[in-house]
Amino acid sequence: MNSSEKMTTLSQVMEKLSQRGIKREFRMNESGEMKLENSGKNYLPSDLNVLKTYRFEGDSNPDDNVVLYIVKDLDGNMGMIIDSYGADSNYPGQNFDTFLRDIPIQESDEFNF
Repeated sequence: MNSSEKMTTLSQVMEKLSQRGIKREFRMNESGEMKLENSGKNYLPSDLNVLKTYRFEGDSNPDDNVVLYIVKDLDGNMGMIIDSYGADSNYPGQNFDTFLRDIPIQESDEFNF
């Protein structure tokens, strides 16, 4: 892929991930429990690995700042964590930030697009 074809928007990356079967999202609920969409399992940071991190910055609006993490659990299930960063995080409070910092990072070249 040459630089003119590089994916630069959240929707482009999410479409590519969907084509690879990564469609579900890991979300933290109001009780501070991290769950995979359509799953009842609660996750600890040690149950997950971050495979890739993408940051997107809006051209003119700081509200468009988003980070997308590709995450894999110990059973091989993959999904995304999507969060606005800066003052407008999707997850208020420290629980989410602390949880995210504690997830091991295992960068994978498989998602370099």
